[in-house]
Amino acid sequence: MSEPTLSSFGYEQELKRSLSLADLMIYGLVFMVPIAPFAIFGVVFNGSKGMVPLTYLIGLVAMLFTALSYREMSRAFPIAGSVYSYAGRGINDKVGFLAGWAILLDYLLIPTLLYVMSAAALTSFVPGVPQWAWVVIFVVINTVVNYLGIESTARLNRVFLTAELIVLALFIGFAVAAIAASKNGAHFSFEPLLKPHLLTPGLIFGALSIAVLSFLGFDGISTLSEEVKDGDRRLVGRATVVALCAVAVLFIVQTFVACLLVPGRTAFADGDATNNAFYDIAWIAGGGWLKVTVAVTSALATGIANSLVAQAATSRLLYSMARDRKLPSFLAHVHPTRKIPERAILLVSVLSLFLGLTFVGQLDLLSSLVNFGALFSFMLLHVSVFVHFVLRNRSRRWHLHIVAPALGFLIIGYVLVNADMRAKIGGIIWLVIGAALLVFYKRTGRGTELSLED
Repeated sequence: MSEPTLSSFGYEQELKRSLSLADLMIYGLVFMVPIAPFAIFGVVFNGSKGMVPLTYLIGLVAMLFTALSYREMSRAFPIAGSVYSYAGRGINDKVGFLAGWAILLDYLLIPTLLYVMSAAALTSFVPGVPQWAWVVIFVVINTVVNYLGIESTARLNRVFLTAELIVLALFIGFAVAAIAASKNGAHFSFEPLLKPHLLTPGLIFGALSIAVLSFLGFDGISTLSEEVKDGDRRLVGRATVVALCAVAVLFIVQTFVACLLVPGRTAFADGDATNNAFYDIAWIAGGGWLKVTVAVTSALATGIANSLVAQAATSRLLYSMARDRKLPSFLAHVHPTRKIPERAILLVSVLSLFLGLTFVGQLDLLSSLVNFGALFSFMLLHVSVFVHFVLRNRSRRWHLHIVAPALGFLIIGYVLVNADMRAKIGGIIWLVIGAALLVFYKRTGRGTELSLED
C-alpha cells in the first residue's frame, strides 16, 4: 500500500512546507514550556507531599500512551487538524467534529490563560503597568510574529527555547552548588523521588491528575502536519514522543534539585508561600538576582513563547475545520505569499484579546475549561486508534493499537471524571453547543463525510 499523501484526502498543498524534525521538537518543547514547574512547583509539591519528581515521572508514563496514539494517527493521516482529523477519519465525521469542537475549547482558551497568567506575574514586578496592558502587548507581539509566517515562528521558538534552557541551567548549577554547600540544610538524597512512608494509592492518583495536566501541549505538534519539510509523515509522530520525553527529563531534574533545597518539607503554607515556592528556592540557591531572573523568564516564556505556539496551533485547527466546511469558510483562506491561514490567526488574536481582558484575574476558571477540552478529545483519539487500526484494518499490532490506547483512555478518563466540577459543567455546555451545530449542519446539507485515503 502506498503512503498516504495530502492529495489522497482530497486536499491541495496550501501551507508552506519548511519545518524540520528539530523545528517540530522545539515547537513542542516551547508549547509544554521546559520551565513550567517554576510557576506551579508549590501546588505540585503540596499535592505530592514533596515528591514532585515522582509526580512528573508518573505523568510521563501516563501521557506516553496518548503520545503513541498521536504518533500512529499522524502517520496514517498526515494532515492538519490534530485530533479533529484523526477522529473524523478514524471513526466518522460527526465524532471528528465533536473531537475538534472539544479541543477547540482548549486551544481557544490556552492563549487567553497564558496571557492572564503572565500579566499577573509581571504586574507583581512592575506594578505601574496594569495587567490589561500586558495582555495587549503579548497579543500584538505574537500576532505579528505568526502573521510573518511559520518560519518566523520557528525562529523565535529557537530563541526562547535557548533563553529558557540557559536560565534553567543557571538555576540547576547554583542549586547543585548550594546543595553541596549544605545551604538551608540541603543534602543529596533520593527522598524527592520516593518517600515510602508517605506513598499511598490516593497520593499516586492525585499526583497523576496534576501531572497529566502539566504535559498538555505536546499534541499541538500534530497541527503542523501540512507544514513538514518534504511531507515526511514520520516526523510529527517522532517529534511528539521525543519532545514529551525530553521535557519530562527537564521537569524531573529541575524539581529534584529544588526539592533537595527544602529538606524535611512536605508542604508550603497556602497563598504566596505556595505560589512563590520555586522563586524562593531560587533565592536560596543564588540570591535575589536569580529569584528575579527565574520569575521574569517564567512570565515571558508563558506570555510570549508559549502563547505564540498556542496561537499557531489554534489557527491551524480553525483552518482545517473551515476547509471541511465545519466552520465558516473565510477561516480557510491562506495568504498567497506567506502561506499561512491569516484570517484564522487574526481571529485567534481578536478572541484572545477580548477574552484576556474579560478574564483577567480568573485563572482557576480558565484552567478548568482548558483541561476539559483537551482531556475529552484525547479520549476520542484513543478510540480512533482502535477503530481505525483494529476494527477497520485488522491490525495485529496489539501493543500499539489495543493495549496503549486502552490504557491511555482509562488514565485520561480517570482524570476527567475527577476534574473540577466547573470544568465538567462548562465542558458539557460546550459539547451541547457543538452537538447543536452538528444538527444544524445536517439540516443545511453540510454534514459531508471526510474522505479516507484512496
